[in-house]
Amino acid sequence: MAGSALVVGASGIVGSATATLLIEAGWTVHGLARRPTARPGVLPVAADLQDADATRAALSGVAPDAVFITTWLRQDSEAENIRVNAAMVRNLLDGLAKPAAPRHVALVTGLKHYLGPFEAYGKGALPQTPFREEQGRLDVENFYYAQEDEVFAAAERDGFSWSVHRPHTVIGKAVGNAMNMGTTLAVYATLCRETDRPFYFPGSTAQWAGLTDMTDARQLARHLLWAAETEAAHDQAFNIVNGDVFRWQWMWSRIADWFGLEAAPFTGHSHPLAEQMADDGPVWRETAARHGLAEPDLTRLSSPWHTDADLGRPIEVVTDMSKSRRLGFTAYQPTDDAFFALFDSLRADRLIP
Repeated sequence: MAGSALVVGASGIVGSATATLLIEAGWTVHGLARRPTARPGVLPVAADLQDADATRAALSGVAPDAVFITTWLRQDSEAENIRVNAAMVRNLLDGLAKPAAPRHVALVTGLKHYLGPFEAYGKGALPQTPFREEQGRLDVENFYYAQEDEVFAAAERDGFSWSVHRPHTVIGKAVGNAMNMGTTLAVYATLCRETDRPFYFPGSTAQWAGLTDMTDARQLARHLLWAAETEAAHDQAFNIVNGDVFRWQWMWSRIADWFGLEAAPFTGHSHPLAEQMADDGPVWRETAARHGLAEPDLTRLSSPWHTDADLGRPIEVVTDMSKSRRLGFTAYQPTDDAFFALFDSLRADRLIP
């Protein structure tokens, strides 16, 4: 189906991986961001989606066959998350020229569909794991639901197909991204090695000992393209993970080995990264200077709060992929290989030594 695509959030973890895959597949790719970065093969579109008029003006010459929405803005409360992020989706879809509406719109959300928003994360009555798409919305306010409703309303009005994609924690590379466990763990491991500190698992016993899964950004990109090009996947919501399951007590040692570290014994007590890394800004700046790294600002590489939220959950979180498998999506990505590929890329780009 290769045609014209608009990737919204093209500089982020998911958007960057999606743009790369689309270019490889022969699509013409427009990349929308507030401050687009120059990148071969991507036509930049600068727009602040909170500004409806500016968004409409920025999109005046863009008539995509498919739109991939991979961005959101974190706010101080869920009420503000709903107000801001719903408006961004609405302004985007309202701003596209009519009647040249897109043929397909894909929205990336996540497992907070089942776990609830950060204000009530993993609390209250939750669906049974593994999470399945037929397990409906929780009885709580959630900006993911508001984003979906904006897509559904625009699809009804403009006649395009849609898909919703719910990854678990995403592994991928993007400097300045607020939800970036892979790079955060790479930076943390580097700091532990450079300062001879113990490499503690920062999370809960439930995460250390229980089964879990994750989503490589490249796997998510493949899923987005598959749904856009597969008629049976239209007007459907899907979970999307790598396809393997693991326990952090195994993965933590795998990550430690890659960095030449010995994993500290798990004590049963959490060691949140937000506390461990609270004073590491100057340490990272000195490390960056010593090794000639490209990014000396620790806050642009690590997101301790988000990693703590995921690894601190008091429940096992496993995701079912049967719906996609039945419809023909068979891609698979071992999660340890996804981490190692990211670490290799970070080293090649001089983001870690």
